[in-house]
Amino acid sequence: MEFSFCPDCGARLERRDLGDEKGVAWCESCGRPWFAVFPVAVIALVYNDSGEVLLLRQNYISTEFHNLVSGYVKPGEDAESCVVREIKEETGLEVDRVRLIFTDWFAKKEMMMIGFFAHAACSKLELSSEVDSAEWVEASLIKELLSPRPGSTSRRLALCFLNEREA
Repeated sequence: MEFSFCPDCGARLERRDLGDEKGVAWCESCGRPWFAVFPVAVIALVYNDSGEVLLLRQNYISTEFHNLVSGYVKPGEDAESCVVREIKEETGLEVDRVRLIFTDWFAKKEMMMIGFFAHAACSKLELSSEVDSAEWVEASLIKELLSPRPGSTSRRLALCFLNEREA
Protein backbone atom coordinates (compact mmCIF):
# COMPACT_ATOMS: atom_id res chain seq x y z
CA MET A 1 0.00 0.00 0.00
CA GLU A 2 1.33 3.39 -0.99
CA PHE A 3 0.50 6.33 1.27
CA SER A 4 -0.94 9.58 -0.14
CA PHE A 5 -1.55 11.22 3.24
CA CYS A 6 0.51 11.07 6.43
CA PRO A 7 -0.90 8.46 8.82
CA ASP A 8 0.21 10.64 11.78
CA CYS A 9 -0.92 14.18 10.89
CA GLY A 10 -3.06 13.73 7.77
CA ALA A 11 -1.01 16.11 5.57
CA ARG A 12 -0.75 15.36 1.86
CA LEU A 13 2.57 13.61 1.20
CA GLU A 14 5.05 14.76 -1.41
CA ARG A 15 7.60 12.64 -3.25
CA ARG A 16 11.25 13.00 -2.35
CA ASP A 17 14.47 11.20 -3.19
CA LEU A 18 16.17 9.82 -0.08
CA GLY A 19 19.66 8.62 -0.91
CA ASP A 20 19.29 5.75 -3.36
CA GLU A 21 15.53 5.56 -2.80
CA LYS A 22 13.66 7.56 -5.44
CA GLY A 23 10.19 9.06 -5.07
CA VAL A 24 9.60 8.17 -1.42
CA ALA A 25 6.41 9.52 0.16
CA TRP A 26 7.48 12.32 2.52
CA CYS A 27 5.58 14.28 5.17
CA GLU A 28 6.94 17.81 5.35
CA SER A 29 5.00 18.48 8.58
CA CYS A 30 6.39 15.47 10.46
CA GLY A 31 9.74 15.43 8.66
CA ARG A 32 9.64 11.72 7.95
CA PRO A 33 9.27 9.22 5.10
CA TRP A 34 6.40 6.79 4.61
CA PHE A 35 7.53 3.71 2.74
CA ALA A 36 5.07 1.37 1.07
CA VAL A 37 3.79 -1.43 3.31
CA PHE A 38 2.64 -4.93 2.37
CA PRO A 39 1.48 -8.05 4.21
CA VAL A 40 4.01 -10.67 5.29
CA ALA A 41 3.07 -14.32 5.73
CA VAL A 42 4.81 -17.56 6.60
CA ILE A 43 4.36 -20.87 4.83
CA ALA A 44 5.64 -24.16 6.22
CA LEU A 45 6.22 -27.62 4.90
CA VAL A 46 5.68 -29.76 8.01
CA TYR A 47 7.35 -33.18 8.03
CA ASN A 48 7.73 -36.06 10.50
CA ASP A 49 10.23 -38.84 11.26
CA SER A 50 8.32 -41.30 9.03
CA GLY A 51 9.19 -39.40 5.86
CA GLU A 52 5.71 -37.93 5.56
CA VAL A 53 4.63 -34.37 4.80
CA LEU A 54 1.48 -32.71 6.13
CA LEU A 55 -0.92 -31.47 3.46
CA LEU A 56 -4.04 -29.46 4.21
CA ARG A 57 -7.32 -28.96 2.41
CA GLN A 58 -8.64 -25.44 2.88
CA ASN A 59 -11.46 -24.81 0.46
CA TYR A 60 -11.22 -21.04 0.82
CA ILE A 61 -7.70 -21.33 -0.70
CA SER A 62 -8.32 -24.10 -3.26
CA THR A 63 -10.90 -26.80 -3.86
CA GLU A 64 -8.62 -28.46 -6.40
CA PHE A 65 -5.25 -28.73 -4.66
CA HIS A 66 -3.81 -29.35 -1.22
CA ASN A 67 -1.80 -26.64 0.49
CA LEU A 68 0.72 -26.14 3.26
CA VAL A 69 0.29 -24.42 6.62
CA SER A 70 0.44 -20.66 6.21
CA GLY A 71 -0.57 -17.48 7.96
CA TYR A 72 0.11 -13.81 8.46
CA VAL A 73 2.87 -12.43 10.67
CA LYS A 74 1.41 -10.24 13.43
CA PRO A 75 2.94 -6.88 14.43
CA GLY A 76 5.76 -7.48 16.89
CA GLU A 77 6.07 -11.16 15.95
CA ASP A 78 9.13 -12.67 14.29
CA ALA A 79 8.70 -15.12 11.41
CA GLU A 80 9.95 -18.16 13.38
CA SER A 81 7.46 -17.57 16.20
CA CYS A 82 4.70 -17.02 13.66
CA VAL A 83 5.32 -20.32 11.89
CA VAL A 84 5.29 -22.22 15.21
CA ARG A 85 2.04 -20.44 16.21
CA GLU A 86 0.32 -21.02 12.86
CA ILE A 87 1.18 -24.73 12.84
CA LYS A 88 -0.16 -25.09 16.40
CA GLU A 89 -3.33 -23.10 15.63
CA GLU A 90 -4.20 -24.85 12.38
CA THR A 91 -3.12 -28.43 13.16
CA GLY A 92 -2.56 -28.77 16.90
CA LEU A 93 1.01 -29.89 16.25
CA GLU A 94 3.99 -28.82 18.32
CA VAL A 95 7.09 -28.43 16.20
CA ASP A 96 10.57 -28.87 17.64
CA ARG A 97 12.59 -27.47 14.72
CA VAL A 98 11.96 -24.79 12.12
CA ARG A 99 14.36 -23.80 9.38
CA LEU A 100 14.14 -20.81 7.07
CA ILE A 101 14.36 -21.92 3.42
CA PHE A 102 13.59 -18.82 1.33
CA THR A 103 11.53 -15.68 0.95
CA ASP A 104 9.22 -15.30 -2.03
CA TRP A 105 7.26 -12.37 -3.46
CA PHE A 106 3.69 -13.58 -4.10
CA ALA A 107 2.70 -11.13 -6.84
CA LYS A 108 -0.94 -12.26 -7.07
CA LYS A 109 -1.61 -10.98 -3.54
CA GLU A 110 1.26 -8.46 -3.39
CA MET A 111 2.73 -10.04 -0.28
CA MET A 112 5.99 -11.45 1.04
CA MET A 113 5.98 -15.17 1.83
CA ILE A 114 8.63 -16.62 4.13
CA GLY A 115 9.10 -20.35 3.57
CA PHE A 116 10.12 -22.81 6.29
CA PHE A 117 10.61 -26.51 6.88
CA ALA A 118 9.17 -27.53 10.26
CA HIS A 119 9.66 -30.87 12.03
CA ALA A 120 6.85 -32.34 14.12
CA ALA A 121 7.81 -35.10 16.56
CA CYS A 122 4.14 -36.06 17.06
CA SER A 123 1.72 -36.69 14.18
CA LYS A 124 -1.63 -36.44 16.02
CA LEU A 125 -3.72 -33.69 14.43
CA GLU A 126 -6.30 -31.38 16.02
CA LEU A 127 -7.56 -29.23 13.17
CA SER A 128 -8.88 -25.70 13.50
CA SER A 129 -12.15 -24.67 11.86
CA GLU A 130 -10.26 -23.02 8.98
CA VAL A 131 -8.83 -26.39 7.91
CA ASP A 132 -11.30 -28.65 6.10
CA SER A 133 -9.05 -31.71 6.32
CA ALA A 134 -5.40 -32.71 6.61
CA GLU A 135 -3.36 -35.80 6.02
CA TRP A 136 0.18 -37.07 6.29
CA VAL A 137 1.37 -38.23 2.88
CA GLU A 138 4.55 -39.86 1.63
CA ALA A 139 6.87 -37.03 0.58
CA SER A 140 7.26 -38.43 -2.93
CA LEU A 141 3.54 -37.74 -3.60
CA ILE A 142 3.47 -34.05 -2.75
CA LYS A 143 4.32 -32.77 -6.24
CA GLU A 144 1.13 -34.37 -7.55
CA LEU A 145 -1.08 -32.94 -4.80
CA LEU A 146 0.09 -29.30 -4.72
CA SER A 147 -0.71 -26.66 -7.29
CA PRO A 148 1.40 -26.91 -10.46
CA ARG A 149 0.89 -23.16 -11.09
CA PRO A 150 4.11 -21.40 -12.04
CA GLY A 151 5.22 -19.26 -9.13
CA SER A 152 3.42 -21.39 -6.51
CA THR A 153 5.24 -20.88 -3.21
CA SER A 154 3.91 -24.22 -1.93
CA ARG A 155 5.29 -26.04 -4.94
CA ARG A 156 8.64 -24.27 -4.71
CA LEU A 157 8.93 -25.23 -1.02
CA ALA A 158 7.99 -28.85 -1.82
CA LEU A 159 10.60 -29.06 -4.57
CA CYS A 160 13.27 -27.72 -2.20
CA PHE A 161 12.29 -30.39 0.33
CA LEU A 162 12.40 -33.20 -2.23
CA ASN A 163 15.72 -32.01 -3.69
CA GLU A 164 17.24 -31.87 -0.22
CA ARG A 165 16.08 -35.42 0.56
CA GLU A 166 17.64 -36.71 -2.67
CA ALA A 167 20.98 -35.00 -2.03
